[in-house]
Amino acid sequence: MMLTRYTASCAFAAVLSASFAFSTIPATAAWEPTRPVELIVPAGTGGGADQMARVVQGIVSKHNLMKQPMVVINKSGGAGGEGFLDVKGARNNPHKLIITLSNLFTTPLATGIPFSYKDITPVTMMALDEFILWVNADKPYKTAKDYLAAIKAGADGQFKMGGTGSKQEDQIITAALEKATGKKMTYIPYKGGGEVAVQLVGNHVDSTVNNPIEAVAQWRGGKVRPLCVFDSKPLAYKDKVAGDQTWADIPTCKSQGIDVEYLMLRGFFMAPGATPDQVAYYVDLMKKVRATPEWAQLMKDGAFNQTALSGPEYLKWVEAAEKTHQTLMKDAGFLAQ
Repeated sequence: MMLTRYTASCAFAAVLSASFAFSTIPATAAWEPTRPVELIVPAGTGGGADQMARVVQGIVSKHNLMKQPMVVINKSGGAGGEGFLDVKGARNNPHKLIITLSNLFTTPLATGIPFSYKDITPVTMMALDEFILWVNADKPYKTAKDYLAAIKAGADGQFKMGGTGSKQEDQIITAALEKATGKKMTYIPYKGGGEVAVQLVGNHVDSTVNNPIEAVAQWRGGKVRPLCVFDSKPLAYKDKVAGDQTWADIPTCKSQGIDVEYLMLRGFFMAPGATPDQVAYYVDLMKKVRATPEWAQLMKDGAFNQTALSGPEYLKWVEAAEKTHQTLMKDAGFLAQ
């Protein structure tokens, strides 16, 4: 199982500006926000999307990248459907952005709400997020093979998997684990990745598949243990994170006998009706964000895949990702009836 995650040219404006350099007629200014920009997070607080949104907000403010303030607003109701419908309904409002994750695809498929990624305007992919199989550090499982063996030896429903929401990426991966082990797990949904990590530390669940950024603090604190990463290759980051361990030390799940790979989108969309100039403004803004040391630190702390796309390449990726999720959701029995 594999899932990998319009700019307007300013050339004319530049030529126009040069041509009138000595003229009394001013060149037309490019578009920019004229009031605060809302950044919608279609998920709860503390999770990967929320953390990334707040880092972006902080970078924009610290480096004065935008004249207007950016305000982060969490709208997690209906598995994020509340946030998506809010942006869908804000046609021709260029002062509203949304940070997206896999629920861009899973929420409409699972709930049947009247929403599709085609209803909003693609801006840019910022990165792809990884998934790691985590257990409490006090548990005896030292490897993913150990944990798999315990699941196989146990009764159906004996092992509890904590995750963000229902019929979303965490539960999709859980369904794949069930297929690999031949045993059912008890999936317990929570509002966000931060709460999921707390539940694992408290031994209220046996495992999670949190993103790196959602559990790195608990790993550093010696409270949780990473068993494997759901990617085709080990992570590239080799700085020490927890004791002498690095992200690169975590084996792939495939090497541990779990033939599951999954990467998640971290990208931005705008409300429908956005003009090319408006999209271009935010594409350029996010390029400036990605060039800051704070962004580099986030990528390092969260062990992100730093793929960035915009324009036709971004849209092509999104189209392919939706088709992949349709297949995954159908196989897991998660499609709305």
